[in-house]
This record gives sequence, structure tokens and C-alpha cells, in this order.
Amino acid sequence: MKRIARFEKVSLKQFLEGCERENAKEIYSEITMPTRATSGSAGYDIFAPYNIVLAPNETAKIPTGIRVFIEDGWVLKIYPRSGLGFKYRLQLNNTVGIIDSDYYSSDNEGHIFIKITNDTNEGKSLEIPAGTAFAQGIFVEYGITYDDNAEGVRNGGFGSTSK
Repeated sequence: MKRIARFEKVSLKQFLEGCERENAKEIYSEITMPTRATSGSAGYDIFAPYNIVLAPNETAKIPTGIRVFIEDGWVLKIYPRSGLGFKYRLQLNNTVGIIDSDYYSSDNEGHIFIKITNDTNEGKSLEIPAGTAFAQGIFVEYGITYDDNAEGVRNGGFGSTSK
């Protein structure tokens, strides 16, 4: 296995900017770094920083408090945990989250946010206790075209490269 990345917490200041909860400092101190459950797991579990409750068709934007340093040529793809997708149709609002290697150096410290929706068609409410894995990230190597000449510089997340 190639070792190509490192998860870190964002600064407390950055987390407080993204977390609108009264007890955000306490939440920050309890953030769990992503981990693999088994030696054969491809995905790194991403844990809820606080209790999340979603009624049917409700959406939440979750500040994970984490960022990731990734070597060039790799990307982190984020998906919902398969069990939650199967039981509740939990979905990421952008289908698959893409964390590029240069996001780490953005003004927001590369703070990873995950926006999820309980898309149940069975009327089920979804409860995710703090510290429970709700998403997973998989590192994937990628290539570029022979005539690629991208020289842009990222600053920000969602849609920042098209501004």
C-alpha cells in the first residue's frame, strides 16, 4: 500500500467559523480522525462531530473539523456509509465529494464539509450519534492528459475553481 495522505484537525478558529453550535469548542475537542475499520477496508470512516437528526427529506451541512494533506496525483472521494444509504437512502448532496490535493492550502484550511440528505421514501427519521461513522473517504490515484496545462490556483471549496 502506498502512504499518500495525512488527516489533521483544522484550527479551532476555522472550526468555529464553520460550526454554528453553542458548544462548538467542546465539539472540537472531541473530533475523531478518520480511520479504517479493518486492514482490508478501502474507506476511511468519517465520524459525526455531534448528534445529527434528520427527518425525511431534511438536509444538514456537517463541519467535520478535519482536513487532509494528499500527495499530488491523488484525490479523496467521499461517499455516505453504505449501511446508512441502504437503510435511509442517506445521500451526499453533491453525490460524491471530491477533495483535491490543493484544497489543503485554501484559506479555509481545507476544512471538509459534508452535506447530507435523508432521502427516505419510507418516512424514516435518521439519527446519527456523535462519534458515529456516517461517511467514508477513499483515496484514488488519477491521471491527466498529455496536453494538460492547468496553472490555476485554488482558494476555497465548493465551486471555487470555476470562479
